[in-house]
Amino acid sequence: MQIDIWSDIVCPWCYVGKRRFEQALARFEHRDAVTVRHHAFQLNPAAIPGETTTRRASLKSRYNLTDARVDELDAQMAKTFSSVGLTFRAGDGLSGNTRAAHEVVAAAADAGMQDAVIERLFLAYFTEGRSVFDPASLVELGAEAGLDADALRTALIEGTYADAVEKDLTDARDLGITGVPFFVFDGRLAVSGAQMPEVFEGALAQASEARRSG
Repeated sequence: MQIDIWSDIVCPWCYVGKRRFEQALARFEHRDAVTVRHHAFQLNPAAIPGETTTRRASLKSRYNLTDARVDELDAQMAKTFSSVGLTFRAGDGLSGNTRAAHEVVAAAADAGMQDAVIERLFLAYFTEGRSVFDPASLVELGAEAGLDADALRTALIEGTYADAVEKDLTDARDLGITGVPFFVFDGRLAVSGAQMPEVFEGALAQASEARRSG
């Protein structure tokens, strides 16, 4: 069974959803027969590549929020992260275009290391406050997750995985995905949002039963 997950590196609910899905998968009796593939989605595709702003400024501008409201939302998100064993310290980190980060995730798929790489990017952005926007930082993070730094640097310069990312984005539009995380179970069942583990458990069981019954 293949699980396809659309997410964005700067989406906190995507990180939470990943953890909740993993909790469900760990309890699934056929988990060893499950493969997971991560796909690109951009919450802010209009962000200019190569340019960054503070995350706080971006949130205030895009959603017309006050500083107090940003602080309130961050406090709520910190509690949500803690509930799944994660630490939220995004604070006043950077915000920008995530297409290059998605190219790194696509490169990791070819190397069979996609989960390790997307996990490293999530951790870097939400817990360590590191940039996931500039090529130098992305190469460093990819190497920390196990990718070859020189090969990754070349791939980013040459746009080796640009078409793969564009296909993910096109597939998301074709599927009508407007928010992430978005999970597709074995091409049969879709689950939107960072649902509780019990919801993912039900989806796994339902997709598995559908596969067995043809």
